[in-house]
Amino acid sequence: MPDSAELTAEDGRGPVWSWRADWTGPIRERPVPVAVGAVVVAALLVWRMGARPELAAFAYLAVVGAALAAVDVRLHRLPDPLTLPSYPVMLVLLGAAVPFTGNGGGRFVAALVGMAALWGLFFVQWLVVPRALGFGDVKLSGALGIGLGWLGRDAWVTGVFAMFLFGGVYSVALLVTRRADRRTAIPFGPFMLAGTLAGVLAHA
Repeated sequence: MPDSAELTAEDGRGPVWSWRADWTGPIRERPVPVAVGAVVVAALLVWRMGARPELAAFAYLAVVGAALAAVDVRLHRLPDPLTLPSYPVMLVLLGAAVPFTGNGGGRFVAALVGMAALWGLFFVQWLVVPRALGFGDVKLSGALGIGLGWLGRDAWVTGVFAMFLFGGVYSVALLVTRRADRRTAIPFGPFMLAGTLAGVLAHA
């Protein structure tokens, strides 16, 4: 773990990320790739969604997601200051879109259901196979579930399937090429974000 990472006491399943930890190193060291990633994803969203009221919420996810991916790849952590505020931000932005969206109220309820369902899925997996996921993945899952749920059941299912498909293919590739073994820690956050993007692009 890099020296810049400040960790608190153990929680029984690994170190707990501190709100005061310096997790910004990967972003500060490589700001251009992070910015380019955010811009590319945002451009894909604009191309797919157009000027829809909910675009702001998904553009927010693009920016935060680029930062989260950079941090997770480098530090194997998804910091609370990025994941937890995403819940209220996503809900506020989508809530603001409700009056201007067909069946906006129904979509907002679906977003809440998507949030709870994806958080529950990841939480159960974390309980059953704690080595497979970090609790940061659980925290991120609900925020992604909000966006997928807003777009409907098909987007949610596609996004979740893509998360595990992308992560599984990458893991198998590492094993086959002997660049990793079964004990190698692989950050799952980038695959969660990529899967969410796949679900959004397929069903927006």
